[in-house]
Amino acid sequence: MTRQRLLIVDDTPANILILKDILEDDYAISAATNGTDALRLAAKAPKPDLILLDIIMGDINGYEVCRQLKADPETTNIPILFVTTLSDIQAETKGLKLGAVDYITKPFSPPIIKARISNHLKLKHYQDNLEQLVDERTQEISLTQSVTIFSMACLAEMRDNELGGHIRRTQLYVKLLAEQLRDHPLYKPYLSDIPVDILHASAPLHDIGKIGIPDHILLKPGRLTDEEFAIMKLHTVYGKETLQRAESMLNSHNSFLRLAREIAHSHHEWWNGKGYPQGISGSAIPVAGRLMALADVYDALISKRVYKDPISHSDALGIVREGAGKQFDPEITAAFMDLEEEIRTIAITHADFEEERQCLLDETMCGFDQRKVAP
Repeated sequence: MTRQRLLIVDDTPANILILKDILEDDYAISAATNGTDALRLAAKAPKPDLILLDIIMGDINGYEVCRQLKADPETTNIPILFVTTLSDIQAETKGLKLGAVDYITKPFSPPIIKARISNHLKLKHYQDNLEQLVDERTQEISLTQSVTIFSMACLAEMRDNELGGHIRRTQLYVKLLAEQLRDHPLYKPYLSDIPVDILHASAPLHDIGKIGIPDHILLKPGRLTDEEFAIMKLHTVYGKETLQRAESMLNSHNSFLRLAREIAHSHHEWWNGKGYPQGISGSAIPVAGRLMALADVYDALISKRVYKDPISHSDALGIVREGAGKQFDPEITAAFMDLEEEIRTIAITHADFEEERQCLLDETMCGFDQRKVAP
């Protein structure tokens, strides 16, 4: 088992020898006789597990060494014990305020200093393990959240005879677009406030409202009547209301559910105001909804459905391009075109059917006149 490492810092070599004699049976010892060497050794791998630090030294005093160690992210978590002849309350208070975990005055009792070192190393070990456990738990919660979101989204998509690939593809298109537009002056304020990973996590819930659409409409293989289409359009409202209720239970207005609600409600709005459910236009449409609108339509075009065959990537791009300034935000459309090869790669990688993949790889394999998009 690797022994824990101590760094002893004292400008009097005799004091270092005394501490080394007391501690070397239990720990690996390194030493420095000035502050400059102490800072160098503390930053050098393998780093010490604990530092015994004198205060009165020639080049850099112990207080300054402590301050610099605590200011450096690489050494800030190393426990520091001041070992000094200064025994007044002011000196001890200053040392502890700088971040030292203990203050021991000379002359000291060997059993006491060994006990204090042991206790602080145990505490450090527990703290490190706690941080690891918290990180693991946070990752577990995040993974659980992502799986739950994906499962909810899949439930909605399966009712619509769609497969999980649509969810994954649109999620990745939106993430790619957001990363591309992160520094664009029109979108930087929004995308600085909304982390891309939150946008990525929220995107799969865009069609969660389809759960509320009757089967005879949702699963109809042919063209919907005007009355049926009016009911179909309500999936945007149902999605908003469902996620709004979930959001209120969390009592959080900054959660990913707020963003998912925006996407579910607005991803069928058109740039020119001819979309639904509100008929809003231009910048009144949330950015997240504009991103999903384009991603959703492109993916519907290149996907196989019960009522249509997939169309080619270039034909889908042509339809998207024609929709710029009408159905889609023109700047987002331009970014989509710049990323078209990356978009195509995502579509190929996550295709649900071999027919879709072959159509994306070889346009001669695609069906003819398939420019129909699901509502």
